[in-house]
Amino acid sequence: MKISKVKAFLIASDLTGGKIVTPPRRPAWTASAEVAGPMSRFSRFKKQRSLWRPAMPSIGCLVTAEDGSWGFGASRYGNPVASLINEHIGPLLVGENAMATEQLWDMMQRLASPYGAMGLASYAISAVDFALWDLKGKLLRRPVFELLGGPAREKITCYATGNDTDWHMELGFSATKLACPFGPADGLAGLDGDEELVARTRELIGPKVDLMLDCWMALDVEFTVRLAERLKPYGLRWIEDCLMPDDMDGWDVLRRRLPWQGLATGEHWYTLAPFLSSISRHNVDVFQPDVAWVGGVTATVKICHLAEAAGVPVIPHAAMNSPFGQHVCYAMPNIPWGEFFLGSPPGVPLSEVTPFPGQAVPKDGMLVPNDGPGFGLGLTLDDLERLKV
Repeated sequence: MKISKVKAFLIASDLTGGKIVTPPRRPAWTASAEVAGPMSRFSRFKKQRSLWRPAMPSIGCLVTAEDGSWGFGASRYGNPVASLINEHIGPLLVGENAMATEQLWDMMQRLASPYGAMGLASYAISAVDFALWDLKGKLLRRPVFELLGGPAREKITCYATGNDTDWHMELGFSATKLACPFGPADGLAGLDGDEELVARTRELIGPKVDLMLDCWMALDVEFTVRLAERLKPYGLRWIEDCLMPDDMDGWDVLRRRLPWQGLATGEHWYTLAPFLSSISRHNVDVFQPDVAWVGGVTATVKICHLAEAAGVPVIPHAAMNSPFGQHVCYAMPNIPWGEFFLGSPPGVPLSEVTPFPGQAVPKDGMLVPNDGPGFGLGLTLDDLERLKV
């Protein structure tokens, strides 16, 4: 089956247009909480990530086969990513075998080589790769997780990310991750504030719930070491994403100075190269590629195979928040957990805040993906037309 068209377009970030009907108990933590980030050193942007992060729509990608069958994928960063698909990558895939996902991924990596397959190009490749896998599943009338080898487990064990921890426990999650509020710009007061949050959370959840801390590129080596020493009594399973993504030498230093502390990263690593480099250095305990950023299903499966050989577990970033990530996690033996980011208000059922119709959500901390053909997105071409912005 040949590809007849590849088209990217801007879409609303909330794909369902909003269907919350249950009154929330209180605003979500995301409405007002300060969260440390790479721009926290600049007072103008310190309080909220929304003050500096790109205000770009999401992008959708439709790959159509010669018989009219189609697959859908999605990623981020609006016109720059859509342009890479529409003006370069997409037209050069027309006429290729739609079922040859490995070859097509290799082509896209090589097509992007003049400007680099990392960064924005990786988002573009991810969207096309999703659409190809969705199309492949529809043509074969099988869910993507079966095309990847079938379920590796009965259910995916999920953990919740966010600072509404009481709501996470009520929903039945057995592990939770906090967003770190303070960083080096806050000095000793920042160390105090971070410790206070972790101590309060550990007291709330007790000793039998795994607890992690997401530092989202906000820290440096020295602050991370001092913070980890302070937090040692609270038994963090890992400290995550504490350095800027290109600072591989920094992870080497952290590994030497914090041999007892679990370290996780990879959300902002693109293509296979950083993961292979980390494996050779033995500097990270958990890899966290984002399926929609790193190069799609195909890239994530390759990373899982590399990591499995090295004994490094893979827990993709926010994978439970989309069918794309759910299917990969369900099929890969080297993915022990699925992350579900919770930015919606406490009290609102998770089924009311899903981005895709019929998308599976965690129940009592466990999840089984939709088993419809492809990713089981539940979208029609008319739905996609309405999503365009």
